[in-house]
Amino acid sequence: MTLQEINFDGIVGPSHNYAGLSLGNIASANHKGNPSYPRTAALQGLAKMRGNLARLGVQGFLLPLPRPNNLLSNELAYDGTEAPALRAAPWSASSMWTANAATVSPAPDTADGKCHLTPANLVTMLHRAQEWPDTKRMLDIAFGDTDHFTVHGPVPPTFGDEGAANHMRLCEGHGTAGVEVFVYGRTGGQFPARQHEQASRLVARAHGLDLARCVFIEQNPAAIAAGAFHNDVVAVANERVLFTHAEAFADQQGAYDAIRMAFPALEVVEVPSDAVSLAEAIRTYLFNAQLVTRPNGEMALIVPEECRESVPVWAWCKAMLASNGPIRDVTPVDVRQSMANGGGPACLRLRVVCDLNTVDRRFLLSEAKADIIESVIAKTWPEQIDPSDIGNDALVAQVTAARAALLTALELEILH
Repeated sequence: MTLQEINFDGIVGPSHNYAGLSLGNIASANHKGNPSYPRTAALQGLAKMRGNLARLGVQGFLLPLPRPNNLLSNELAYDGTEAPALRAAPWSASSMWTANAATVSPAPDTADGKCHLTPANLVTMLHRAQEWPDTKRMLDIAFGDTDHFTVHGPVPPTFGDEGAANHMRLCEGHGTAGVEVFVYGRTGGQFPARQHEQASRLVARAHGLDLARCVFIEQNPAAIAAGAFHNDVVAVANERVLFTHAEAFADQQGAYDAIRMAFPALEVVEVPSDAVSLAEAIRTYLFNAQLVTRPNGEMALIVPEECRESVPVWAWCKAMLASNGPIRDVTPVDVRQSMANGGGPACLRLRVVCDLNTVDRRFLLSEAKADIIESVIAKTWPEQIDPSDIGNDALVAQVTAARAALLTALELEILH
């Protein structure tokens, strides 16, 4: 088998809107009630996928979940007096942020030599807790080769699990045995800590990981309070490199020491607070970037366009490149519609290390397939959704038909 890292991006769904449902997500709160542009959002995400397909030679995707979620709508028993957040929850398109879809442990790390995936229960937020059954259904198809994959059920709902957004992996190469780093929260001031330590430990045990090659680290409560509701807002890892803000962890040096004890080859690229403040790092999502290894072996950082527009962030990026460190390129991408809801380039993708030939090929992108997806989006996705549109019959019909058209075009009608 030839193991490689494949990024599976979520296609932004036709119900993409700004309802401000995510407590602790400052970008989401700041844009609550604004008009959204689902067609533009989906095309921005697809353009990022096309770019990474060209850079890396491989790219996957996951599909929007069915919205509105009629099961949740029925459970909420609308009677006209409910809060707007309850009415908006079944419309949430936040499954587009597939970094929250699941936690993934590649075959070299697991006791049975299979790639294990555990869908995140996302129980902290109503609008996200509805996702896992449909996410698991899709993962069961995309990774249905049971000789090579095991897709688990979610962690019990007592323990909040937010998936790969709080999980990092360090290794000498993607196809070699790695050290898995689980980042959990304890408190975030006025905001909830969404990843529970026990959830992370349950995932590690279910995946059959060697606990000597697992590291459990507490996220800095100040980072959560500042709006880093997931670890991937302040830190990202790839192969030997940990790219992190100086205030990412509750005990920064202790975190480095613990990781280095399990993985001595660790290279830390730390951004100091006097160069980029925690607030500016969160505002620009410098760390919610895709840190990837190109086919030539060089590492590249795929950042939001907002990073180039920030004087301190871009100055630091240029200084980093001039230092001849392990990250050799910084490429901005436009994902502004996602950013306005609190999701940068890293939020939009789930990393899976596997043999390309073991994945259901319907979930793998090619230029021809990207053309098909783009055509469906351009023809069927709503151009704009205003807050007053949520719940009306015309929008229900449009977003339902749009998703159905995409499933048909990709020969995935089984997910209707």
